[in-house]
Amino acid sequence: MKPTIAADLIKKYNVPAPRYTSYPTVPLWADNLTEKPWINLVKKAYDDFGEKEGITLYIHLPYCESLCTYCGCNKRITKNHAVETPFISSIINEWGKYLRILHSKPKLSGIHLGGGTPTFFSPESLQEMLGFILESSEVMANAEFSFEGHPNNTTRGHLQTLFDLGFRRVSYGIQDFNLDVQKAIHRIQPFEKVKEATDVAREIGYESVNFDLIYGLPHQSLETITDTFMQVALLKPDRIAFYSYAHLPSAFPAQKSFEQFLPKESEKRALYEKGKEILAEMGYLEVGMDHFALSNDPLYLAKENKTLHRNFMGYTTSPSKILLGLGNSSISDIYYAYAQNTKVIEPYKEQIGKGNFALLKGHIMSEEDISTRNLILQLICNQKANWEEPFFENIEISNFNQLVAFEMEGLIAFDEKGIQILEAGKPFIRNICMVFDKRMQEKEQKQFQFSQAI
Repeated sequence: MKPTIAADLIKKYNVPAPRYTSYPTVPLWADNLTEKPWINLVKKAYDDFGEKEGITLYIHLPYCESLCTYCGCNKRITKNHAVETPFISSIINEWGKYLRILHSKPKLSGIHLGGGTPTFFSPESLQEMLGFILESSEVMANAEFSFEGHPNNTTRGHLQTLFDLGFRRVSYGIQDFNLDVQKAIHRIQPFEKVKEATDVAREIGYESVNFDLIYGLPHQSLETITDTFMQVALLKPDRIAFYSYAHLPSAFPAQKSFEQFLPKESEKRALYEKGKEILAEMGYLEVGMDHFALSNDPLYLAKENKTLHRNFMGYTTSPSKILLGLGNSSISDIYYAYAQNTKVIEPYKEQIGKGNFALLKGHIMSEEDISTRNLILQLICNQKANWEEPFFENIEISNFNQLVAFEMEGLIAFDEKGIQILEAGKPFIRNICMVFDKRMQEKEQKQFQFSQAI
């Protein structure tokens, strides 16, 4: 029986909380990384993990032909496809720099194309870029290649070209099927276009189709969200990501255009609960935060087998500890450090053209960082974790009291061996992880001390 979530708990824990695709989270990085130590740490990571686990590549392709006003991704709006060739050249050159510091043919465990809109790029441009990467790598037997596609411009040519290169999973950004919602967020894509893109992918041989859906968008209601899911049910994707809309108009001014039509916080929560209820009725099982899959999907099987992982791309079945990001704004995670490329396209291309990495910021992990990350990721992936050290000797009294509060509220169970998130605690998993976020607590303490001093 599905537990009822008390309204007072929803209100109490309705606070901004990280999604923990990394620890420390990007805003709390120490920014203590330059190019030379980055090169040395990449070599060390590959020596330690690369031969067995391989490298996963995230390639950021930032261009879109039109602006989706809800979007918080790094993108450049243009209809000028002449930008494709120089950007592809920069990606090839950036990968070439990694090749020079790794083995001549590093092992490759996965590729994910994100954006922006990867299918803004022609099949020929994608073939040029990926052909170079694949020819210069040793593709592992269990490698997983996936890409994000816009249903309106993902053609049969895109799907066939990428399939021939080894891609077997496609993720379509649906967001919502209601026309009023689509008009408000400037992403109009009829059901027929989504059906065509899904059918063609399956006809070609793609093994997994994912739909991204969003709750909390303008004009959404319980009726419209139900109708959207009824249309999703007709296409039966293998996975569904059901994300919360993040309203950040100061960072993304286009969001101001519809803010008067956004559902209230209580209404937004009801949309999520309704979506989860329908997903369960449709046969989808919860993998983790915002992610659902059919029972035979590898992502759900990884959760059941306790082999699920999480990185900047979200939940993944890849065991690789090395994620290299190519392209502007992309983020790399090599276990010992994080690094992010410069966000703006022109400086990115300029630095790559000079033979440099285009690093914007980074963070070298301390032993405490690594221990904390392991704990948080175990909670997010498995809902339980063992303490790696005598936990109660080091925990702050305020954090211990918060754990006790969580336990009394029926959200967790914990003892001297470890912690488990109970069924009722799953909606609050990010709040629970925040108890262990020492970097965030240090920042808040410094801000408090500064406010007291002025």
